Amino acid sequence: MLKSNSKYIFFLLTLLMASCAKRGSITGGLKDTLAPVLLSSVPKNFSTEFKGNTIKLTFDEYVKLKNANKQLIISPPMKHEPLITPTTASKYITIKINDTLQPNTTYSFNFGQSITDNNEGNPYNQFKYIFSTGTYIDSLALGGKIKDAYDKQADSFVSVMLYEINDTYKDSVVYKENPRYITNTLDSLKTFRLENLKAGKYLLVALKDKGSNNKFNPKDDKIGFIKHPITIPNDTIYELELFKEVLPLKTHKPAQVSGNRLVVGYDGKQDFKNSRPKIVLKNNGEVLPTIVTQFPKKDSLQVWYKPLKADSLSMEISKENYKKNYSFKVKDQKKDTLRISALQNGTIHFRDRFTLESATPLVHFDESKIKLINKDSVAVPFKTEYDDFNQQLFLDFKKEPSEKYEFTLLPGALTDFYEKTNDTLKYNLTTRATADYGNLTLNLQNVKRFPVIIELTDKKGEKVLASEYTEGNTKIEFNLLEPTLFTLRAIYDDNKNKQYDPGNFLEKKYAEEVIYFSKEVDVRANWDVEQVFDLSIPYTPEPEKKKTDKKK
Repeated sequence: MLKSNSKYIFFLLTLLMASCAKRGSITGGLKDTLAPVLLSSVPKNFSTEFKGNTIKLTFDEYVKLKNANKQLIISPPMKHEPLITPTTASKYITIKINDTLQPNTTYSFNFGQSITDNNEGNPYNQFKYIFSTGTYIDSLALGGKIKDAYDKQADSFVSVMLYEINDTYKDSVVYKENPRYITNTLDSLKTFRLENLKAGKYLLVALKDKGSNNKFNPKDDKIGFIKHPITIPNDTIYELELFKEVLPLKTHKPAQVSGNRLVVGYDGKQDFKNSRPKIVLKNNGEVLPTIVTQFPKKDSLQVWYKPLKADSLSMEISKENYKKNYSFKVKDQKKDTLRISALQNGTIHFRDRFTLESATPLVHFDESKIKLINKDSVAVPFKTEYDDFNQQLFLDFKKEPSEKYEFTLLPGALTDFYEKTNDTLKYNLTTRATADYGNLTLNLQNVKRFPVIIELTDKKGEKVLASEYTEGNTKIEFNLLEPTLFTLRAIYDDNKNKQYDPGNFLEKKYAEEVIYFSKEVDVRANWDVEQVFDLSIPYTPEPEKKKTDKKK
């Protein structure tokens, strides 16, 4: 019995010693997730009859400023930015005002998420320091949301501004003056709220302000606005749509890039599809034959001319009310030559047109020297169309599934502006089976007006993959689509020019209305997809789709 008890006591002692011998890992405690706390401010927050030029904020721990140049919003804006110190970690933040403050005005310093603790970076979210140079703090507010007039997603860091409408107000204020009040959507928000406003009549403007100067620069900035003056107080939730204006034509001095070509740069996007400028090139007063085309992927025009002996040339560019004259030297340079390249190589999809691009402008086509045959050497009829502005020749034909085609362009089929012709060109093309593609049928509902442009784009809405134009038909078919996830949008083409048109601030014209479907549309190989697109309720949950496998 004693022996048994001894064994039991020994076993307990062994367990106790083993547990005492275990080494524990040293931890740093719980992670700090608390934001800094403001202990005091001098003068106090929400002070009235403010007369000083220095503000001191004291916190319960070391803090630092992060991205204050983007996050800090001062309303009304100051002509001279205040000096905020220190730039290193400290328990204090000092604001030194370097501007003359307006009388009887409420000022707001919204730090966004720029004040963080020094260790973990926890932000003091949307901290505001507010004071008034008058006897009371203005307390009215205005809210709304931002969207892009055309793009699927709106920009980040959009400024929203109020300009006071009084006896001296002019529309040019957005180009020249700071707004009365300003806020910012910051990086993730698409909503805005202007606070501490006084009653009055205002112009409401949103600006993607690339220059960060609180002024509208049409060359770089997007703008959104409400046409009519708004009165505060009111409880309306405003929606501002940003767009980039089409700039008035402004050209730059021509540059010679070869012995038979000049390049003329211009500012911004231009609508040359419907209205091109007139360009006249002269040598000592004699008008020279020219062809004007678009420089691919650049804001420039190409002016093609026949080679000549000259020291200098002159050019006149005109369009509507714009007129500009240039004189410039020319040098003997290497000349451009005829080169033909195919846009498609190998596989051609059913919705594509076979496209040839020319390095020099084409002026003549001899279809008798262009042959198209299938794999059985049977001739296939085709049609040609030339886009003279983009130097593209389209050869369109009916494509059969799982077929092979050969285009042959014999010498002399194509002639360019310089009377040069092509050598023999051969292009082999192959089509896929129809089962490799999908079909999409859209049923439009609640269309407010016609015509409407329906576009299928990539997921971000940046590249148009297919487009249809309807002047009254509400059933739109997109057949033989390459399988993918499509973004779907509708454009009310109010001026009937078959393209989207942005607005104009001075003309008080909004952009044409664009509506996105709420979800991506999945079109898979060998599927028929039917989709209801209700244009009265954009961004709603996607209606149920009917998908059926084709019976082969």
